[in-house]
Amino acid sequence: MYSLDANVLVYAFDVAAGPSHERALDVLARSRFGDCQLSLQVIGEFFVASLRTRPGERAVLAAHADDLTRTFPCLMPTAAAVRAALRSAAVRRLHYWDALLLATLREAGCSVLLSEDTQHGADHDGLRVLNPFIGGALPNEIEALLA
Repeated sequence: MYSLDANVLVYAFDVAAGPSHERALDVLARSRFGDCQLSLQVIGEFFVASLRTRPGERAVLAAHADDLTRTFPCLMPTAAAVRAALRSAAVRRLHYWDALLLATLREAGCSVLLSEDTQHGADHDGLRVLNPFIGGALPNEIEALLA
């Protein structure tokens, strides 16, 4: 099982993002048929981040976010994930929200997060982060997830 980070969703719905838009749109479309689950936190982050650049499109962005909740199985953080995130934020000096996302995904059994927000291939206690925006073509590992 894998998940998408908010930056993938932001690019997918931002036609001004150029090549990142095309790549994210492809990843999102193919993920609809894959073993992908989204964190409700990520859907909220998508909405908030998109509003920064498109404040006049509040209703459209809300509709996109709503569609994501209907299209993908959604994950919510548990109390155990919050405790794990607090430990990670304290010990590893991760931002709390990043730590909470990682803990929520690990707890749900996700093994990969597609994101550009960390080093490609980074391992966070068994959860690998892969960047779908590096290189001219999707890395083979990501292609295999989306197949």
